[in-house]
Amino acid sequence: ISPADGALISEGSDERRRFIDSVISQYNKRYLNELIRYNKALMQRNTLLKGDMHDEMVYDIWEEQLAEAGVYIFETRKAFVDEFIPIFQSRFNFITDENERVSIRYQSQLAERNFKESLQRSRERDRILGYTTVGTHKDDLEMLLGDYPIKRVGSQGQNKSFLVSLKFAQFDFLKRASDLTPILLLDDIFDKLDANRVSRILSLVSGDSFGQIFITDTNREHIDHLLSETGCEVKFFFVDNGEVSTL
Repeated sequence: ISPADGALISEGSDERRRFIDSVISQYNKRYLNELIRYNKALMQRNTLLKGDMHDEMVYDIWEEQLAEAGVYIFETRKAFVDEFIPIFQSRFNFITDENERVSIRYQSQLAERNFKESLQRSRERDRILGYTTVGTHKDDLEMLLGDYPIKRVGSQGQNKSFLVSLKFAQFDFLKRASDLTPILLLDDIFDKLDANRVSRILSLVSGDSFGQIFITDTNREHIDHLLSETGCEVKFFFVDNGEVSTL
């Protein structure tokens, strides 16, 4: 968990698709293979759209592969999100002491369309635009605070709490799916969070659910104070110009 995770909220849908894909691909090898197959077929179709070839049979070949891989990707993502949401909400409720309501909504064109038929119907429009306008490469995760996108209405602290909860849920999900305990890295995450939320995060990670944890912070006094309250075994390392020493 690091400040860079803010891109999941602030940036475009490709960041959120990358998050979903990175989680699922770690425990589902077929998903990774279908994702590679889909991206290859998408690239080939886009090349056709930008060129002068209008052989409908060639389009049919690549669209068949796109449809087969795309349907599997959609169904797997949907199943993942359905299982992921309650884990995420549980972590968020703990960190915020259930003071706010959050949710995640999976958005995909395939939810209401036959993908193969949509590809065929969009050929002429896609030729004009030069790229494929329908498919799972357009999927997104809508991140909500109450009934509104957290990107639009969330404070810095609310956004940070949302992201931390999202990554904790990722930890929990991968632990269940792989039967292995990941190593948790907390990189300068306490900024923008009030004392109560920081305390609840530390009480959470100091429990039995987590294994080895690395926490980085630039304020030694601050991190000393925070960790002293956990009662956990702690070892400090100091990094200066790439040199690591123990304290």
